[in-house]
Amino acid sequence: MEEFTFYKISSDSEIPYSLLLLADETIEAINQYIFSSDIYLLSSGYEDIAVMALYKNSDIELEIKNMAVIESYRSKGIGSLLISKAKEIAKDNDYKTLAVGTSDTGFQQIRFYERNNFIQTGIRKDFFIENYPSPIYENGLQMRDMVLLTHHLTE
Repeated sequence: MEEFTFYKISSDSEIPYSLLLLADETIEAINQYIFSSDIYLLSSGYEDIAVMALYKNSDIELEIKNMAVIESYRSKGIGSLLISKAKEIAKDNDYKTLAVGTSDTGFQQIRFYERNNFIQTGIRKDFFIENYPSPIYENGLQMRDMVLLTHHLTE
């Protein structure tokens, strides 16, 4: 069985943009949240294979702002491992909910979060229209709205 190392990077570490860009379209978009987020990496040997950025929305809610796994490690349970780590971090810091937002065209991502006990709790209308300079397409459809999902940590 492969061994992984999960760790929080220090505030003076280089930001792993190449990994973050797997889940977000532009460095400008990432820079909107990354400097006030905690960044975690998952490594296999000397290779960083996944990233997760967690942002404090409030005293009771922690949000996954970015989560990405490199192509060669997808569909191997790494995303669910990161979700478990995020839940653990949130519980250890007395948060009540863990939140995430994804595109309304990200059908696979929505199903992934629902399989990990998140429920849809809202929509941010026109989020991708208003926050990105050019249209973004996923699954052949233009990304428009952000689907908000929440996991209640008492579950």
